[in-house]
Amino acid sequence: MPNCTQTLINFPPLKRRKIEANFSGGDVTSDGGALLLRAVDRRLGLLKAVDNILPDPRDSRYIEHSQLSLLRQRTYGLCLGYEDLNDHTELRDDAGFQTAINQDQCLASQATLCRLENRMDYNSAIAIHRVIVDQFIASFDSAPNKLILDFDATDDPLHGDQEGRFFHGYYDRYCFLPLYVFCEDQLLVSYL
Repeated sequence: MPNCTQTLINFPPLKRRKIEANFSGGDVTSDGGALLLRAVDRRLGLLKAVDNILPDPRDSRYIEHSQLSLLRQRTYGLCLGYEDLNDHTELRDDAGFQTAINQDQCLASQATLCRLENRMDYNSAIAIHRVIVDQFIASFDSAPNKLILDFDATDDPLHGDQEGRFFHGYYDRYCFLPLYVFCEDQLLVSYL
């Protein structure tokens, strides 16, 4: 039986920091998937495009973390299963996670990420969806003859008094019920 396990994976460097994944160097980070997110984000440019359309009302004299690095930190954290901002108390010091965000120093605190989230509003959500749709359109070399849109709602059960919850009779529980719109494997809309 062949051994198909790759022993070394190289990633683009960060400044003078060499980035490689192997399975013999001990525990440096448990979130190596963050480096894959970094590579995908670099290729798609999605978060950079989102950063370009969202206003940053902060006074530049007092900014330690760019809006782009905050967007990356929060988005990568969510993708890796860190839904709660308090998870970033430890993640901000993780060398692998820092590298994924393109930083070689301590990342933003839970409070800083909370301020980012709290200044997002309906107009921000619409602007972000426009970026996603623009990227979707740009993914085609020529206009397709037809598109099939799949509208789907997914229940997200709740176990507390979160804002926006409601009781759904079909699922017989309190939940969020976000609406997703897909075209094949590409997400176009996610709306709560």
